[in-house]
Amino acid sequence: MKLAVLGAGAWGTALAASFSAFHATTLWSREQAHAESMRAGRVNARYLPGCELPADLAIDSDLSRAAGSADLLLIATPLAGLRTTLREISRIGTAQPLLWACKGLEAGSGKLPHRIVDEELGEGRRCGALTGPSFADEVARGLPTAITLAARDPAFARDTAAALHHPRLRIYANDDVVGAEVGGAVKNVMAIAAGISDGMGFGLNARAALITRGLAEIARLGGALGGRRETFMGLAGMGDLILTCTGDLSRNRRVGLALAKGQGLDDILRELGHIAEGVSTAREVAQLALPLGVDMPITRAVAAVLFGGQSAKSAVEQLLARDPKLE
Repeated sequence: MKLAVLGAGAWGTALAASFSAFHATTLWSREQAHAESMRAGRVNARYLPGCELPADLAIDSDLSRAAGSADLLLIATPLAGLRTTLREISRIGTAQPLLWACKGLEAGSGKLPHRIVDEELGEGRRCGALTGPSFADEVARGLPTAITLAARDPAFARDTAAALHHPRLRIYANDDVVGAEVGGAVKNVMAIAAGISDGMGFGLNARAALITRGLAEIARLGGALGGRRETFMGLAGMGDLILTCTGDLSRNRRVGLALAKGQGLDDILRELGHIAEGVSTAREVAQLALPLGVDMPITRAVAAVLFGGQSAKSAVEQLLARDPKLE
């Protein structure tokens, strides 16, 4: 199979490197200089330093050339770049099946990725979401990973997952796109909360409680949007949540750790050097939950710290002061 990975950040580079051992893979970068640097040095020094790129991985900055002959397109841009990339795909007129590996809710609209795809390419496209517990650095180094491919067409999900699956990157098919996307989006918000808790020294008991109650929030919102409860118990829900809340490679957790130290958000994001999707997603999730009548106290607390001027200490104290309820 010929595969075009669109987006040469850390995650796109890692996926392209992983798949290139089994498929003719091209990694597309929007910037010509970035593509030339990767071709010359066989490393993505900007986003994935220290991981040598396979010799047979093609690298290009021409979207028509990279995508034109591919059997499958995989968009791995940040969520903010999804709509723009889809419009470029529409412009060049390719009609291949499509996957996206970005997570979150679109800033300003609160839309999940599949809705953006439907708006830009139409609802008839064979497409799906690639999501689950995965750090780019580990995937690029070939460490064992298991993720989910969710599509509304169960046959497409099964066939594409089987084609991409390999021993070091195990891919499980799922037909609950909404549930998979909600799990992948909201877990980043919970990871910021976990980082705040850890940064304030509340310990492992508190982290376990936060993850568990965070999963309950994810399931409530996902259920209200039409997702299935069992999805939130799987890789796209609980699996991704545990990894992102506990792993030191998690950007969103690192945002929370810095917030606990009293650093300002602008300084945190500048030092991070990468996009932490949970930052913009926190506000969108909090706003989305209101008209649905979904109670999301952890999400509200994170949004208040990020955008409402509330201190991390005050937000945590308010959460701890909530009245106990039946689990």
